[in-house]
Amino acid sequence: MKFNAKIKDIKTYEAGKPIELVVREFGIEPKDIVKLASNENPYGCSSRVTESISKILTKMSLYPDDSMMDLKAALAKRFELKDENVIIGSGSDQVIEFLIHAKAEQGTKILMNSITFAMYEIYAKHVGAEILRTTSQEHDLDEFYEVYKKENPAIIFICTPNNPTGDAIDAQKLFDFLKKIDSDTLVVIDGAYMEYAIAKDASKEVKPKELIESFENVIYLGTFSKAYGLGGMRVGYGLAPAAIIKELYKLRPPFNITTLSLEAAKVALSDEEFVKNSVVNNFSEMKRYEEFAKKQKIDIIESYTNFVTLCLNPSQNSSQIASLLLKKGMIVRDLSSYNMNAIRVTVGTKEQNSRFFELMQEIL
Repeated sequence: MKFNAKIKDIKTYEAGKPIELVVREFGIEPKDIVKLASNENPYGCSSRVTESISKILTKMSLYPDDSMMDLKAALAKRFELKDENVIIGSGSDQVIEFLIHAKAEQGTKILMNSITFAMYEIYAKHVGAEILRTTSQEHDLDEFYEVYKKENPAIIFICTPNNPTGDAIDAQKLFDFLKKIDSDTLVVIDGAYMEYAIAKDASKEVKPKELIESFENVIYLGTFSKAYGLGGMRVGYGLAPAAIIKELYKLRPPFNITTLSLEAAKVALSDEEFVKNSVVNNFSEMKRYEEFAKKQKIDIIESYTNFVTLCLNPSQNSSQIASLLLKKGMIVRDLSSYNMNAIRVTVGTKEQNSRFFELMQEIL
């Protein structure tokens, strides 16, 4: 059977292994498995969410409110915008898909960092776009600009904080960069981990309101999968000038967010205390990773997220180490597919992190 030639060379996105799969493959009891591979919130979600969801379970037989009015209004209020500046997606990656299909086609050039979220490239290849990458591991905006001037890409992706490395860009440097970009080039600012960056360093905060008021060609992406602890609900959003949002709505399928997901996201947004506590605990535990890396003489990229990237020594192999950890019930992310001899580890609870250090010490 023949398929679309554009997808022939696309590598399937490798999500973190689910606990259920590790149970089946290695016969390990679920209670003995620790998943630190997908940057989920180890503290779960707000108790307000579970209470609210339990009250609307009878609505599962009904289609959700396709206007998404309540969630859009809540996001607009949070970011001091209007409903017309908001689009909701099944995860922020669905909004990425909308953006690429709205702006790109065969031969369109799309610029991104050398190491960044894999779905930018995967969705770009769906339409036959040409991928442009910088050479620097971290976002070097000077290099981005040089490539932009030479290649004139239709879309630029900036992920800050960046996944899978964890580094973040100073907001002022980002705004200075955006001022030099032509208004017909769409710039996507992916802020999936912004709640963590803001807590660690205020200079990294990218404010969607300022973006929209200053630039007609920029969209900001956010998600409820990380700090809000709703990875299983699949809710993301895009914030942009109304003209961009209007075009994206032409690509949005009906009922792309479930009734329960809409309710969960709306309620989660109201519990700022839960997010604050999650973030505080995250950076407190991250210090232990920094100390562990220093003791083991392993490089660690300064992280503004809920994960750390451990860059291993030449004598250590990230794939082998990730595999050995997996057989012991510890799920982490091997970054060899990004041409990095490194593993990415979600910062878990105190007990989860202690278990990681114990197993990693044994393996090293």
